[in-house]
Amino acid sequence: MRAAGRSVRTRLRDRIAASDPGLLRLTAGLRTVGAIALTLAVLSLLRADVHHLVAGAMAAMVATFAIREKQLGAQAVTLALGLPVALASVSLGAVLNARLLVGDVFFVVLIFCAVYGRRFGDRGTALGLIGFQVYFLSLFVGATVSALPVLCGAIALAFASSAVMRFAVVPATPAGVLLRLRLAFRARLAQLVSAQLDLLDADADEMDKALDAVREGTARLHETAMMIQARLEEGTPDESVARLVQRRIADAEIAAERLGLLLLSARSAERADTLTLHLPGAPAPSMGQPALPDEATATLRRDLRALLALVLRAGSGDAGTALAHVRNRLLGYRDEENLPPAPSAVQDVFRGIGEAARAVLGLRIALDGPQDESDDSPATARSREELDAEDAAIDGGEEAAQEEQTGLRRPTTRAAVQVAVGSTLAIVGGELLSTQRWYWAVLTCWIVFLNTASTGEILVKGYRRLLGTVFGVVAGIVLAGLVGQHTWTAFALVLVLIFAMFYVAPLSYTLMSFFVTAMLGLLYTLLHTYSLDVLVLRIEETALGAACGVVAAALVLPVRTDRRTNELLGTVLDRLAAVTEAAVGQLSGGPADDLLDQARDLDQALADLRAATQPLTHPVTPLRARRHTARYVVALLETCAYHARTLAATAELLPTHPSIAADPRLRGAAGRTVRNIGTIAARVADEHARAEVETGPSIASLLGSDAGTPRYGRITDRVLRHLERLDEAVLGLARPLGVPVAAPRK
Repeated sequence: MRAAGRSVRTRLRDRIAASDPGLLRLTAGLRTVGAIALTLAVLSLLRADVHHLVAGAMAAMVATFAIREKQLGAQAVTLALGLPVALASVSLGAVLNARLLVGDVFFVVLIFCAVYGRRFGDRGTALGLIGFQVYFLSLFVGATVSALPVLCGAIALAFASSAVMRFAVVPATPAGVLLRLRLAFRARLAQLVSAQLDLLDADADEMDKALDAVREGTARLHETAMMIQARLEEGTPDESVARLVQRRIADAEIAAERLGLLLLSARSAERADTLTLHLPGAPAPSMGQPALPDEATATLRRDLRALLALVLRAGSGDAGTALAHVRNRLLGYRDEENLPPAPSAVQDVFRGIGEAARAVLGLRIALDGPQDESDDSPATARSREELDAEDAAIDGGEEAAQEEQTGLRRPTTRAAVQVAVGSTLAIVGGELLSTQRWYWAVLTCWIVFLNTASTGEILVKGYRRLLGTVFGVVAGIVLAGLVGQHTWTAFALVLVLIFAMFYVAPLSYTLMSFFVTAMLGLLYTLLHTYSLDVLVLRIEETALGAACGVVAAALVLPVRTDRRTNELLGTVLDRLAAVTEAAVGQLSGGPADDLLDQARDLDQALADLRAATQPLTHPVTPLRARRHTARYVVALLETCAYHARTLAATAELLPTHPSIAADPRLRGAAGRTVRNIGTIAARVADEHARAEVETGPSIASLLGSDAGTPRYGRITDRVLRHLERLDEAVLGLARPLGVPVAAPRK
C-alpha cells in the first residue's frame, strides 16, 4: 500500500513537473498571492479602509511580478530600489491628479522612461514597470495629497510582504529552479517515449492522432531543453558542470527525436521525412508496406516500455538488478551482433533505442553522479567509458559579443517613442470617453507594447486583450452579483483570480486578460464604484488603447511584420550555415569549435522567428496562403535545425569517442548546402538578388565509391544521411521564399 501511494505521488509529481517546467508558473502565482494576502492581513489588523487595502494589494502584486532577475542578491537590490521609485511615483500621482495637463504630460514622460529603461536589462525593466504601475495605482484609487502618508505606508508594507514571500516563504534559487527543470525534462522525455509507444500500436485510422502526440511531445521536450539552457550559467557551480549538463540534455533530446523518426519510418511505406515531425497537421506517411511482424512489434513494444522505465527511474537512487538487466539489454543494441532479426528499418529502431538508452545513462550520470556498476554488461561498461571520456574533455567556451544597435534603431528607443505617441493618443481619446477612467486606454496601449517587436505582434496582442476583456466583463458582472458587499469574500476571489492570471500568463494572453478583467470587476465592487456602465466602459477603453497602440506602431518608426520576420529569418539562416560548416569541418578533421553553443544559438534564433510569425499564423489572419507558407517555412527550418544539431552533437564526440574518427572525405561535402543557405539569406535580405540555389548529385556520391569502408562506414553513413536531409530541406526552402533553382549540371 505504501509503495502504491509513492507510485501515485511520483506520477502526480511527474505530471505537474511536465505541465509546468521548473514550477515557474506555480511559484509566480503562489508568491504573488501570498504577498497580497500578507499585505491584506496586516492592513486589516491596522484597520485600514478599503481604498488602502486595494492599493496595498495592487502594490504587492506589482512588487512581486515586476522582478525577473534569477539571482536572489540581484532581486533584493532591485526590490530595494523599487520602493523609492514606487513612493515617488505615487506621490507625483497624488500631486498631479488634479492638474490635468501637467499630469498628462508627466504620465507620457513616465511611460517613455519606463519603456526606454528596458535597455538596461531586467533591473531597468522592473523599475520602469514599478514606476508606471504604481502611478496607475494612484489614479485607480484616486490618491490625494492628504492620504499620501497612509498610502505610502501601505505600499512600503506591500514591498516588505513581497520580500518575505520571495526570500523566506517561496524562495526560488537558480540551482533549485534548474533542478526542477531537469525533473521536467525527464518527465517530458517519458511522455514522448509513451507517445512513441502509442505510435507503434496505432492502427491506420489512429496514426494521425498518434503522430500529433509525438509531434507535440517533441516540441515540449525541446522547449524544456531551451529553458534549461537559459538557466545553466546561474544554476550550476562552474562552467564545466554547465557544459556537461548541456551536452547530456542535447544528447537525450536528439536521441529521442531520432527514435521517433525511425519508428515512423519503420511503420511507413518508405523512409519518413523529418519535416513530418515538425509541420503541424502534416498527415502521417502512407502505410504501403505490410504491418510489422508480430514478433518484431512485441519486442519493440517491450523495449520501448523498458526505455520508459529507464527514463522514469533516471532520478532514482537505486535502479535495482532488474532495471540494470533492462539497461544492459538496451545498450547492447548499439552493437550490430545484438540486433534481433528484423527488416532493416526495424533494426534501425532498435539501434535508436540503444542510443536513447545511452543518452539516458549519460543524463543520469551527469545529474546524479557515479552509479553502481556491479551489474554492468560489456556493452554498458563500454558506454560508461565513452561517457567518461567525453566528460573529461569538456571545457568552457567564450561567448561571442554581439553588435548593439544605437539611436532610433535600438528597439528600446523605438518602442519608447512609439508607446509615448500611442499613450498620448490614448489619453486624448480616453478622456473623451471618460474623464475619470481614461487611464484604462493608456494601460492597454502600454501593455500591447510589452514583449512585442512588430506591428503584427501588437495587433495580435491587442486583439487577444480585447477578447479576454469582453469575456472578463461578463464574468465580472456574474461575480459582482454573487459577492455583493461581502468584502473578504471578494478579496478571496480576487486572490484566486490573481493566481489563475499568473498561472496561465505564459500559456494564453487571452485567458490572462480574462482573469484580470474579472478581478477588476470585484475591485470596483469593493470600491463601491461598480456598475454595468463601468464594465462596458472598460471594454471601450481597452479597444481604444489597443487601437492607439496599433496606430502608433504602424505610423511612428514602424517595424512591419515582414521586415521583422525577414531579419530573424536571415539570422536563423546565418547561424544554420555556421553550425553546419563548423560541424562538417570538425567531422572531416578540422579544428574543434564550440558547436553545442552554436547549435543552441540557432535554436534560440528559431524560437524568436517562431514567435515573430505568430501574426502570420494566427487563426484570424485573412491571408490563408500566407499563413500556410509561414508554417511550412518554420517547419522546414526546424527540420534543418534538427539535422544541424545532430551533426554538431556528433562532431563534439570526435576528440574522445573511441568508435568515431574524423573522415577527411567529408571535407567540403556540405559546401553546396552552405552556399545554398547563403543564397537564400541573400534573397531574403534583398528581393532583387539574382542568385540561384544549386542542385546536383547526392552528397553521398560526392565522396566517391569508397564511402562505406568499415572504419568510417557507420558514422560516415549517419552523417551523410543528415547532410542529405539538410540539403533537401534547404532546397525545399527555395520555393516558398521565391528563390530560383538552377537546372542540374550535366
